[in-house]
Amino acid sequence: MASDGTRKQFWKRSNSKVPGSIRHVYGAQHPPFDPLLHGTLLKAAPKAPATPVKAKRVSTFQEFESNTSDAWDAGADDDELLAMAAESLNSEVVMETARRVLRSHSQRQEPPPAPGGDLRLVKSVSESHTSCPAEAAGGTAPLQRSQSLPHSATAATGGTSDPGTLSSSALSEREASRLDKFKQLLAGPNTDLEELRKLSWSGIPKPVRPITWKLLSGYLPANAERRPATLRRKQKEYFAFVEHYYDARNGDVHRDTYRQIHIDIPRMTPEALVLQPKVTEIFERILFIWAIRHPASGYVQGINDLVTPFFVVFICEHTEEEDVDVADVSRVPTDVLRNVEADTYWCMSRLLDGIQDNYTFAQPGIQMKVKMLEELVSRIDEQVHQHLEQHEVRYLQFAFRWMNNLLMRELPLRCTVRLWDTYQSEPAGFSHFHLYVCAAFLVRWRKQILEERDFQELLLFLQNLPTAGWGDEDISLLLAEAYRLKFAFADAPNHYKR
Repeated sequence: MASDGTRKQFWKRSNSKVPGSIRHVYGAQHPPFDPLLHGTLLKAAPKAPATPVKAKRVSTFQEFESNTSDAWDAGADDDELLAMAAESLNSEVVMETARRVLRSHSQRQEPPPAPGGDLRLVKSVSESHTSCPAEAAGGTAPLQRSQSLPHSATAATGGTSDPGTLSSSALSEREASRLDKFKQLLAGPNTDLEELRKLSWSGIPKPVRPITWKLLSGYLPANAERRPATLRRKQKEYFAFVEHYYDARNGDVHRDTYRQIHIDIPRMTPEALVLQPKVTEIFERILFIWAIRHPASGYVQGINDLVTPFFVVFICEHTEEEDVDVADVSRVPTDVLRNVEADTYWCMSRLLDGIQDNYTFAQPGIQMKVKMLEELVSRIDEQVHQHLEQHEVRYLQFAFRWMNNLLMRELPLRCTVRLWDTYQSEPAGFSHFHLYVCAAFLVRWRKQILEERDFQELLLFLQNLPTAGWGDEDISLLLAEAYRLKFAFADAPNHYKR
């Protein structure tokens, strides 16, 4: 057990009060079920009724399947099979399917291990603490997904090419196909935002990410003809705020607010970007204007991190560097920088409108979400939960930052951008769905957590998780597991309550 002195050293918020009641989350939007890939599940399903199934249900499922992540891609459509699967769907099938999807996706994405190397096993949360390692390694083999590869890629190789080359070719074709879908959807006179959300859930291609984020955040209208006028009006409005309010930063009333912003910005990441003088000035203006116009919360540490993803995505349109972490913003024309600044301000404001209770006095929104996370983890992995309790590690000690910064301090910037693709397409993504992502993220480290037997070492690990090498594949798997948890618990409040 840790001494009181050690706990005080690592825990600075011990006097914070956590609300006793919680508001539960309901509703699942993208059920990860693919009957064509998981034929073994259909064998146990009851026989299809003699009367034909309504075509509407089949159409809805097909439409969903065509727009979701490649983790759930299918081969040729089969209306009758889809109808049978939809009719016989039950909770056991859904859970088993989610586990198989994760194993299948991992098997396809991961390169073959070197001789004598370790095989990385990606398992669902529930499976990870119920299956023994030998069973995972030598049991049922993950499903092979060769049928999902484009025929042209298979034909070109003649069946003899290296699997890595084949996978890369298929991935390239899939990315090109997804980009075409986005461009077609965005080119219309009125963009279907619901379809755009479905398409964006599994990631947004870089060339169309700026316009897509602006649409999904509600900053731009769906009508294409109205967008140029809306941009001009909102950009003009923002700089009117700057002209009216920004000089007040040196006054007695707002001096402390500006000083705190000025101190926090150099601590942000990536340092190579935020330490450029022009970027620092832009971030200071954005944060100060937001604080002045939102007196209920004002500026709170953590809000500063939420500026970076929007700025990075919008500036990417105007920089040659592939890696924006080292982009030289001084080469971007001044008028372009002004537009990026205004767009960043409005999109960040839209995000904060949905989670502002995270930053009001005593930050009740964050405290409530941390309490919900604790209850959720106690249901999905009791062993991890008990281990944290046994060593007197409180969730607020590590998860407060996860909620306050939306995991930005735990993940590389490239991963945050990919994560936000899904958050912007998921209903209440930055608030409710983020809870399930945090739960999946915590249990992702269950092995390392259970190995730690010291309060100090356990807390240090949770505050410095080894994610520096993470990429899009890791985020996709994290999101798939988070969705599985949401599907299992959001519509089952009796499983969620104590």
